[in-house]
Amino acid sequence: MSTRIDSDEDIASGLAWLMTRDPVFAEMSALAGPLPLRRSAGGFAGLAGIVIAQQLSVKAANAIEARVEALVPGLDPKRFALKREATLRAAGLSAAKVKTLKAAAKAMVKGELDHDVLLTLDSDGVREKLTALPGIGPWTADIYCLFCLGHGDAFAAGDLALQEAVRIAYALDSRPKEKALLAMAEAWRPWRGVAARLLWAYYRVVKMREGVTG
Repeated sequence: MSTRIDSDEDIASGLAWLMTRDPVFAEMSALAGPLPLRRSAGGFAGLAGIVIAQQLSVKAANAIEARVEALVPGLDPKRFALKREATLRAAGLSAAKVKTLKAAAKAMVKGELDHDVLLTLDSDGVREKLTALPGIGPWTADIYCLFCLGHGDAFAAGDLALQEAVRIAYALDSRPKEKALLAMAEAWRPWRGVAARLLWAYYRVVKMREGVTG
């Protein structure tokens, strides 16, 4: 069964399905409260936002993205591809992120990477397309599937916050590695995308209670 997350109603449906199959999800939901839809624009703007945010706090990522968008209104891929590296670096992008985003921008300008085509693919197909670009790994592709394409079953098993949330929620001795978490998440199909949203929300609440805000 193919699922999508395009509305709050989709999240509610997925959450209800998960809670009937695993009581831990009901416990997490009671603590985390309503889940955000968190849908983002697709195309270059959406991909750029994900890449920029990697390994940064939300505040830092938003500041850098705002500076980049001031240089490239609308994060137009053609304009971005023409910007000098030094200019983009001055806006706060690392050399690696400039390289990745320039490659993505050029691929979109040439028609080698098309958001409309990505919309027709399953998560594995999107992963294959995106990870062919330098600097784009499975995590970035999975996040794009979740928030830019609305895939209901996409799941970023390599995400450290998801791994830590599962460790806490299921009282595990250690944080599950990506392969172990993928195996565990098989039981959450076809709503792994909702499971991910709940785990992230649960993680934020737990860490706030522990006094961890970063």
